[in-house]
Amino acid sequence: MNAKQNMAQFMSGLKRRNPSEKEFHQAVHEVAFDILPYIESNPKYQNALLLERLSEPDRVISFRVCWVDDDGNIRANRGHRVQNNNAIGPYKGGIRFHNSVNLSILKFLAFEQTFKNSLTGLPMGGAKGGSDFNPKGKSDGEVMRFCQSFITELSRYIGPDTDVPAGDIGVGAREIGYMFGQMKRLTNKFSGTFTGKGIEYGGSLIRNEATGYGAVYMLENMLLHHKQELEGKRILISGSGNVAIYAAEKAIQLGAKVITMSDSSGYIHDKEGINAEKLALIKDLKVKRRARISEYLNTFNAEFYADQRPWHVPGDIALPCATQNEISIDDAKLLVKNGCKAVVEGANMPTVKEGIDIFKEGQVLFAPSKAANAGGVAVSGLEMSQNSARLSWSEHDLQEHLKKIMHNIHDKCVSHGTEKNYVNYSRGANVAGFIKVADAMLAYGVI
Repeated sequence: MNAKQNMAQFMSGLKRRNPSEKEFHQAVHEVAFDILPYIESNPKYQNALLLERLSEPDRVISFRVCWVDDDGNIRANRGHRVQNNNAIGPYKGGIRFHNSVNLSILKFLAFEQTFKNSLTGLPMGGAKGGSDFNPKGKSDGEVMRFCQSFITELSRYIGPDTDVPAGDIGVGAREIGYMFGQMKRLTNKFSGTFTGKGIEYGGSLIRNEATGYGAVYMLENMLLHHKQELEGKRILISGSGNVAIYAAEKAIQLGAKVITMSDSSGYIHDKEGINAEKLALIKDLKVKRRARISEYLNTFNAEFYADQRPWHVPGDIALPCATQNEISIDDAKLLVKNGCKAVVEGANMPTVKEGIDIFKEGQVLFAPSKAANAGGVAVSGLEMSQNSARLSWSEHDLQEHLKKIMHNIHDKCVSHGTEKNYVNYSRGANVAGFIKVADAMLAYGVI
């Protein structure tokens, strides 16, 4: 059986077992494209069904979450936790509260998380969880009651040596605080069951900044490896949440020129560049006031494009930091046509599969999310270490740890992804992430 037939047979089986889960299919296909040939060329991985086992979660937990709103009405939502693989450490991955949450999205995220966590070099397995509950528009009391009900059920499946959740879309400091507090109440233990906690009760410095900072450190390593500099490069950023804001902050600090940011209503294009003062306004608009990014124009000169994404703007670097599949085939073609030199995924799987192929064909440096946005979970892993040792590290020490982890991830990608004059970072990340997990699985035998 040739490679194409092997791939077709594998994906056919996956889709048959997981019907109508398009996001999960996409994530597994992207990994299988690189891993199946690697398995074929490495005898020790053959006949162990490693990728089949990795793409079948260890367990999927679904449950009802009942809570009472401020008007006294009983409400019911659905909660999930997908524990994908714990071969190299406790399950680790975020919790997402959004009305789009379904098992396909959570399975894709948990699968990706397994490879991402492996790349960090820290002992963490892969998981993801969430609910179709949307905290937007809810009072603090409603969010608290929902979080407490959610954790009352989930508590039996998580713990510092079992599964350590964190935040994700819709789950910030407020939600983590309510869930951690309920976990402490139920178990009568103060343990590092969550990351992304407040500093006053065991959280880590730079956790909010880590994903965005890490993506830019990855970009910096990529450019240096190809004898280029970040300083002066025009950066297109989508999104205006934590990842986008801190990616912009670090890029500006390193001398780049950030010219776009966005939200669900559209994007701004500031031709002069978003400096520290302008970014402070965006932080105020999006974090404190929860306003539309278009209000940026009330203070600074810029163009606003409603209901669009920034990928048609000419720029040197693209940093998609909003959501999955935000770069379409046409967007990818435009970026290549406009001379984009690198695409670094700050969000999870923001580029469609065909778009990734276009970047590779155009020799655009492409860092997939499992490598590029690993900075967040890396600092979460460092938070776990601090909790276990009952200590706190300084911001300087954490920055140095983060830089080193992202440098090591870059080097692993180069080691396994170099093809003549081009580094296939996607293949490098997939193979490097696979090796560590696969070797652990082989060591355990069939379990």
